[in-house]
Amino acid sequence: MDRRTEREALRLLERHRSFVRAVVVRTGGSVPGKLGATMIVRDDGSTLGTVGGAALEEEVKRRAVEAIERHRGDLLHFDLAAWKEGGLPSLCGGSVDVALEYVAPRPNLLLWGGGHVAQAVARLLPSLEFDHSVADDRPDYVRADLFPDADRHEVVAPGALFDAFSPAEFTHLLVLGYDAAKDGEVLFEAIARFPNTIGLIASAPKREHMYARLRDRGVGREALARIRSPVGLAIGAQSPAEIAVSIVAEIVRDLHPAPLRTRPAPEPAPRAKGDGGERHA
Repeated sequence: MDRRTEREALRLLERHRSFVRAVVVRTGGSVPGKLGATMIVRDDGSTLGTVGGAALEEEVKRRAVEAIERHRGDLLHFDLAAWKEGGLPSLCGGSVDVALEYVAPRPNLLLWGGGHVAQAVARLLPSLEFDHSVADDRPDYVRADLFPDADRHEVVAPGALFDAFSPAEFTHLLVLGYDAAKDGEVLFEAIARFPNTIGLIASAPKREHMYARLRDRGVGREALARIRSPVGLAIGAQSPAEIAVSIVAEIVRDLHPAPLRTRPAPEPAPRAKGDGGERHA
């Protein structure tokens, strides 16, 4: 185990950045990277550690960047033999398998509005190891006793939200406010400055009213399409607790983009003609 790469993995997790951990898991013959050699590939393509250098490392780096873009790891086989079809331009002659472990950024939620839904969402997050902060322009709604696990509690005007918080630190913005005008102001700022997922709780009439106001301010339809509304999975949620479950479930689903499918039961083999199900000698 390389302590440098382990420390870097923990640092990236704390900073809510995605990365790939590339590990040599099998070798055969002469290879530059030994079993267990590890390299971290960050979301900007930079690296720490090594899986052997030269053409092997460059190819692993390239495939790791693709894995980050796909949100899915892989298991790669390489022949380090330039004379083999598909082999890397290497004269080592051996072979190596490299596992690419995609590590998704740990969610960090910024909750605008500290009402019942926000409180219910916040209660679900610690067990999932999701981080969160809460902001509202009402001091009584960002109290530490309401959000005991929040990293930050800020009383801030809606138009100044991203002066108080750095947008790039958060993976999700949830607009859960109580006032359409103030929520609209947050959305207006978010569309221009927040780079990641934006979710909005609003009834259909409230949403259309807010979108119309945003269009009047020059926000295009493509920009509005970035907003998830209604946010959360469609599970028929009604109470704040149920709405919170739907919101958090949607975030979990996004972390695992491959759909979960139940494998169908195998069909019974067809019986031969005259087979009544009994075994005959």
